[in-house]
Amino acid sequence: MQVPDYSAFTKAVAAAGATPETAFAALWALTRDVVGVKLFTVMTHDGRSGMAQRIYSNMPDAYPVSGTKPANETDWSRQVIGEKRTFVANDIDGIAAVFSDHELIRSLGCESVINVPIIVAGEVKGTINCLHEAGFYTPERVEAAEALKLPGALCLLLNELSAKGD
Repeated sequence: MQVPDYSAFTKAVAAAGATPETAFAALWALTRDVVGVKLFTVMTHDGRSGMAQRIYSNMPDAYPVSGTKPANETDWSRQVIGEKRTFVANDIDGIAAVFSDHELIRSLGCESVINVPIIVAGEVKGTINCLHEAGFYTPERVEAAEALKLPGALCLLLNELSAKGD
């Protein structure tokens, strides 16, 4: 795996006055460059309460930042949250099997997904969610997505620090 160029992401996060929003926007740009993405969201996951929350979206009209919702116990949650493994579906049927909003996803021109768990101190703290056209997430792109885990963790930690300061 080739090491991605993290320089723009690093500058955005290290800049004076950097906010979670600027860090997540830089993560979105990094994801576009490293993996490729049409719809990009970041969700948090609270293992104690079992709650999830969308905290960033590049398409806020279709997928707005939202309040918390209970994380459902599914094969998806077993794999991503329990086993800490990236989930991949490369067609709309694979998406429909785990996401009830598959019609909205398809209407946005997306028929493949990867959900990358963001792990901090051994716990899944959230996911990076990338959607694109059918068949887009090849094994090479899925492997490249592993490089997003550390920047994703930094973004989630910055978000937590910012929330504590409010």
